[in-house]
Amino acid sequence: MTMTTAEADTILADNFAPWVLALGLSVTSLGPDRAVLRLPWSGALAREGGGLSGQALMAAADTATVIAVASARGAYGPMTTVQQSTSFQRAVTESDVLIEAVLTKLGRRMAFADITMTAERTGELAARASTVYALLG
Repeated sequence: MTMTTAEADTILADNFAPWVLALGLSVTSLGPDRAVLRLPWSGALAREGGGLSGQALMAAADTATVIAVASARGAYGPMTTVQQSTSFQRAVTESDVLIEAVLTKLGRRMAFADITMTAERTGELAARASTVYALLG
């Protein structure tokens, strides 16, 4: 059974720290092996020079992986980040960012994902990440 975006937004609200919730992430679409989240532009998340901070993008990528795993499994379950690697390609200014996490492997105990982060206003790729998760339950 496919999870709805409303159910995924509830997972966000119920399972993430207040500082992650303060990013304002919302789930825009789900698939059997992916999730797309929107990180809304906020000057509060900008660093010197006006670009969105890398820390915000990395947290969004990490969060998108959790939602993609939950979507693939049909429900949220305990999991933890084992590894995350992020490469930044260009600054994002004055634009929401679409974060797409695609599972490349989902096993019984581990999940692997590739994440793209695209500035919605320009359509330009801002960053890429890869994550590895341990599935605890």
